[in-house]
Amino acid sequence: MPEHYSNIRVRYAETDQMGVVYHGNYAQYFEIGRTEWLRSLGVNYKDMEKNGVMLPVISLNCNFKKSALYDDQLTIKTILKKKPAVKIEFDYEITNQHQELLCSGSTTLAFIDIKTNRPTRCPEYILNKIEF
Repeated sequence: MPEHYSNIRVRYAETDQMGVVYHGNYAQYFEIGRTEWLRSLGVNYKDMEKNGVMLPVISLNCNFKKSALYDDQLTIKTILKKKPAVKIEFDYEITNQHQELLCSGSTTLAFIDIKTNRPTRCPEYILNKIEF
């Protein structure tokens, strides 16, 4: 399945007083991985929405293994689980600069028609860019 790697550095604002990343920030890290995965295909949320499709998260799972710390260099591995239909599913692995697994997780998003607010199939222009 297609995968993508994104690199970020933990900012001070993402941590608590002990320099540990607040757990809620991992959802944002998954979003960075997902949006950069799409961008690598030449797709972004802004253009999808202009074309009448939004992509809300309907499920989020996060498994913490080890803490990320202030100034760590993180790699977000984003993996498409299967060919999208009405839903698109991703797995994630976040590692630090020492290649230690910090977190793994998954998200499921639904393609929604903006006009009807109902589920719709994955746009063909996205399917055409995904190699299986």
